[in-house]
Amino acid sequence: MKNLNTTIIDETRRIIEAKGEICPNISLNNHFLNDLPMDSLDLATLIVSLEMSTGIDPFREGFKTFHTVGELINLYEGMLT
Repeated sequence: MKNLNTTIIDETRRIIEAKGEICPNISLNNHFLNDLPMDSLDLATLIVSLEMSTGIDPFREGFKTFHTVGELINLYEGMLT
């Protein structure tokens, strides 16, 4: 499996570009819904896609709050420990 940072950023970019949007450079500090051309449906699509590609579901035991790319990466990395 690719590095989680790369996987999450690449999948975020793919979802943005699939909508016909131009994807800005994605950093760990980007807020999904404020800084990137994404809406809540895109975010849900990202979570499902990441679960399918990584086999990791950090939301299995309930919703966890995250706003930035870095926070989402931390949720996934926390499942590996």
